[in-house]
Amino acid sequence: MKKKKKSKYKHVTINKKRYFFYKISWVDITADGGHATADEFDKFECSKMVTFAYVYKRTKKFIWTFASYDQKDEVYSDRNIFPTGVITGMERLNVESR
Repeated sequence: MKKKKKSKYKHVTINKKRYFFYKISWVDITADGGHATADEFDKFECSKMVTFAYVYKRTKKFIWTFASYDQKDEVYSDRNIFPTGVITGMERLNVESR
């Protein structure tokens, strides 16, 4: 009998499907309702965000993630959906990553 190769990447298996853990870097809208000089406005940038989560599914336009799940039932929590256009990087994390 052939032994299954263990994945070096962090993952969970839910209902016989494997979900891998990622570090997702993305940009978000930054808003300010106050007054600003032209110099201050020129320095205004989007927020550079980082999310650690399991990737539930992905398409060309969107990526669905979750960070929490029920160990008994197929139930997901801490869910997000990202437009792929805001994502600047994705790194699948290995077991040793922190």
